[in-house]
Amino acid sequence: MINHKRRKRMLSLLTEHANASVEQLCQWLNASAATVRRDIFWLAERNMLNRIRGGAERLAPKRNAFSLSGETFQNSLERFPAEKRAIARHAAGMCEDGETVIINGGTTTFMMAEFLAHKQLKILTNSFLMAERLLTTSENQIIVPGGQVYREQNVILSPFDNDITQHHYAGKMFMGVYGLSMLGLMEVDPLLIQAEKRLLGQAEQLIVLVDSSKFSRKAGLILCGLNRVSCLITDTGVSDAAVQMMEQAGVKVAAVAPESELEPMLED
Repeated sequence: MINHKRRKRMLSLLTEHANASVEQLCQWLNASAATVRRDIFWLAERNMLNRIRGGAERLAPKRNAFSLSGETFQNSLERFPAEKRAIARHAAGMCEDGETVIINGGTTTFMMAEFLAHKQLKILTNSFLMAERLLTTSENQIIVPGGQVYREQNVILSPFDNDITQHHYAGKMFMGVYGLSMLGLMEVDPLLIQAEKRLLGQAEQLIVLVDSSKFSRKAGLILCGLNRVSCLITDTGVSDAAVQMMEQAGVKVAAVAPESELEPMLED
């Protein structure tokens, strides 16, 4: 194998396996230890991988200067999809034609779009993916705030207080969050907190959509206390302790079965 093809293959292997020893790379590349070590040195000199004791590792991905803290939209979308879809279906069923609702950017809230296609609502959302989907699949009236689009989280956020959200009022706001505890709803990015608080101020009822894993996630920023939450929709994997915590705070809890568990019932 010629040099550039072998080095390209090495980078591809490290992308797949994160790290590898010289011995492993020798087997995968069918090359000698001396050749592999020379390639590792050559690529490390050009900042294309990291040299480690006995081998090499891939470089950590560079964070976009215009991204937010926390998990990316795509990564979150792949976590607990059946639970999130069932939660989204239940939430969409709470929307009545003719009303105004606010829906924040997030993977579980984004899944509501499928079940809102037949509705007649006025929807204010900072999720540009939801706005795009609903504009092409429904007759809902869609309003988006001004601001910067953050690609990794697929949200539109403005650092300014006087944006379009202050001119709209909604009976319900549907929100997903990074995590929650007895202290309240938690997020990891200050700009996200600032934007979400503006949306919260424009809604009467706050309905939180979280899969049960969110009860074990902690963050350093509190968006609001549990006393602000009217209803929480989660999945049937939620613990009794978590439900008790929410109900003691005066929050109505709805636990719905994941989509895979719902399908047999739908067929009956």
